[in-house]
Amino acid sequence: MHDPATNAAASVDEVERSLRENNVQFIRFEIPDLMGLSRSKTIPIDSFQQFALKGVNMYGGALGLDTASFVVPDTGLGEETGYQDSMLVPELGTIRILPWEPETASVICNPCDAITGEPMVHSSRNVLLSLLERTRSLGFEVKTGIELEFYLLDAQTKEPLFGGQHIFLTARNHWNDFIKDLLSNLHGLGLKLTTHNAEYGPSQFEVNFDPADGIDAADESFRFKCAVKEFAHRSGYIASFMSKPFADRAGSGCHVHMGLRNSADDSNAFVDLDGPHQLSTTARSFTAGVLRHAGSMTALIAPTVNCYHRFKKGSFAPTTASWGIQDRTALIRMKATGDDATHLEMRGASGLSNPYLSAAATLAAGLIGVEESYELPASSDQLAEENEQFELLPLTLEAALDRLSADERLCEMLGVPFTRLFTKVKEFELERWRAHISDWEMDEYLELY
Repeated sequence: MHDPATNAAASVDEVERSLRENNVQFIRFEIPDLMGLSRSKTIPIDSFQQFALKGVNMYGGALGLDTASFVVPDTGLGEETGYQDSMLVPELGTIRILPWEPETASVICNPCDAITGEPMVHSSRNVLLSLLERTRSLGFEVKTGIELEFYLLDAQTKEPLFGGQHIFLTARNHWNDFIKDLLSNLHGLGLKLTTHNAEYGPSQFEVNFDPADGIDAADESFRFKCAVKEFAHRSGYIASFMSKPFADRAGSGCHVHMGLRNSADDSNAFVDLDGPHQLSTTARSFTAGVLRHAGSMTALIAPTVNCYHRFKKGSFAPTTASWGIQDRTALIRMKATGDDATHLEMRGASGLSNPYLSAAATLAAGLIGVEESYELPASSDQLAEENEQFELLPLTLEAALDRLSADERLCEMLGVPFTRLFTKVKEFELERWRAHISDWEMDEYLELY
């Protein structure tokens, strides 16, 4: 009988040997926080064995910091635990050497309770992992692709590098050498790039990469966002995934492409050539689940006050809990191709959303539909944003949080401790936002009134 500890040590030995052969001197132990930002500790290669086997300690409340890194009370991670540590346990299969950072690698970790050793249910990555296990229990595997848009801005002025609207225009796709260098570094990081292009807004871009199985798609999206921002900063730019940085210009979205595969034979569980639109019952129930819980999941996929400036007609961002075949104004754009590529595209997430949570929200809502055999309403016979049969999405973060809190089924799927953490942190941010006096208020009222 093999000793699991011995096997783990042997695996760590092999990884360390490979790192040393590649002259790696430092390794970042990284976790995604609530917003999907990287929180990390860097260790020297000589300490890798110790920390790879036992984990690296980090304040457990790092999972529950707000957008300004304030410690938020009553989340279940702070004063209730004495502000105890977590342990960052590395997923060795996620180790990547950083092309732009000499002698440095990174590894994505799962945060575990420092006392029990159990995975922390407050972690967005662990939330998604739990949902993937639930999906397997139903006889399916998940295939996901995540598209992300961002602005590349001058670091001093915080303005775009060029004006106008130039989507797909070759002269803007490769505006400067930075873009080619960025693509080369992303490729060197191991991302399987598929397309790159200028987006609708001025110096707004989109870089896409292959869909992946299970947790890998969210892991790669996390890596992508961190890499783009870090490499831009080092090159004298700001890369921003902020949802709506400019009132008169396009917002940045995150489109989650998702489908289910039958575990038994790896066939596409969304295809039925004899079904309506060649969609299976599973596909229709999954989509119906996303639509029925769309208002509740909006807080997770649009998690800041700024996100709600993006949801406007004519902006290619959804305003309703709607679906349609190849309809870019719908929340769910169904890619019903009648073949193995059939899947749905959830278009409601913001560019700054946590990719683990955008995927988890979509999967959780869809699985509810499958488990409860939801019936899919008819698709729109006009642009979805013009069809009044569909429910409007929440117009504010406050309204979205209310919907989430009232949705017991979705909260159960995501985990009650996690949804408590999420809502407490977002309510704390809202209080800070309400206390702020904006430039608009000063310009509008100060002199005349």
